[in-house]
Amino acid sequence: MLYDAYEMQKSFLAGASAFASASAGLLQHPANPFSYMGGGPILASALEVFAHASAPRGKPAFGLASTRVDGRDVAVREEILGRKPFGQLRHFVREGVEGQPRLLIVAPMSGHYATLLRGTVERMLPGHDVYITDWRDAKLVPLSDGSFDLDDYIDYIVDWLELVGPDAHMLAVCQPTVPALAAVAVMSAEGHPARPKTLSMMGGPVDTREAPTAVNLTATERPHAWFQQNVIATVPYSYPGAGRRVYPGFLQLAGFMSMNLGSHLLSHFEMFKHLVRGDGESAEASMDFYEEYRSVCDMTAEFYLQTIDVVFQRHALPRGEYFHRDTRVDIGAIKDTALLAIEGERDDISGLGQTKAALTLATSLRDDRKQYLMAEGVGHYGIFNGSKWRTRIAPVLEDFIKRHDA
Repeated sequence: MLYDAYEMQKSFLAGASAFASASAGLLQHPANPFSYMGGGPILASALEVFAHASAPRGKPAFGLASTRVDGRDVAVREEILGRKPFGQLRHFVREGVEGQPRLLIVAPMSGHYATLLRGTVERMLPGHDVYITDWRDAKLVPLSDGSFDLDDYIDYIVDWLELVGPDAHMLAVCQPTVPALAAVAVMSAEGHPARPKTLSMMGGPVDTREAPTAVNLTATERPHAWFQQNVIATVPYSYPGAGRRVYPGFLQLAGFMSMNLGSHLLSHFEMFKHLVRGDGESAEASMDFYEEYRSVCDMTAEFYLQTIDVVFQRHALPRGEYFHRDTRVDIGAIKDTALLAIEGERDDISGLGQTKAALTLATSLRDDRKQYLMAEGVGHYGIFNGSKWRTRIAPVLEDFIKRHDA
């Protein structure tokens, strides 16, 4: 019923968005005398903000057609290196560029598409051969393709590291820090030849007992059964994944929006003021952010519920009680993969110390192969996107990769 109600609301808002957009265009048309009157531009701007906020959204494109390598423009094309039911390995091929470090970026499976890391990919492209995990919207995966949980996530990472090849580097952003760290531990224990040279972790919940945030408290203050009963829905029959139990992306988005509702309302009001003043460039910057932010996808129920249990409620990984395919995951098995932990001072999703905990857990790794960065004045999104990421954080990451690539 929850998903069906959402689909009805989405259909209604799609029509309302189209009507508002058409009305805004009519009010702004030079041939319309109302476009020159005091109330016309204000009403048109309000309609335009509403139209943007209520428009339906699908999966965005990366749209990275070129990059600049050693002072010259280089064409970029995307290729799919590997496909699985719940995701694919996407490779950004730079024409005529070889010999640079290979970097696998593990995108979060947390309600948004991998394109949320477009700015991350764009910044790393000039100096690295970049690959990214492109997760699939669970409502589009037929039931016949089976299930997907945290153990499968780790298996996907291992398989894709094999495709990228030995001596690669890995960057995990937010949610995947736990499965990425576990995957490296599993590969290290097995002596797997494709284990990465480095693993960089950004704003991830390795140990959520450190500086718990509102997200962590929500997960611990409610019993596991509450999540099963209140946030899991069944995919309607209008989608290929009909009948699959999922944690809908729209619920995830609603949760994140409600955490900072005042900020989001203020952002939309600023967008409205930019439009009234005719400052289309500033308004477009806000629109671009929300275009990506509101593009959401579903997660399988088994993956979401296992993550709640293992990561947020039982803290199984830092306690040494996490098992992958019936084998205990020992972070102490990591002996030669260098680790970098990056945290934002103002991160309200993963608190300070949660990602850094990975360095303490890696008891067999020499200190000179561990590094920590606390980015001052940076929130969760700013760790991997925006000007502070590009100018203050990315250079540290690049230096770390270069130092351990030899």
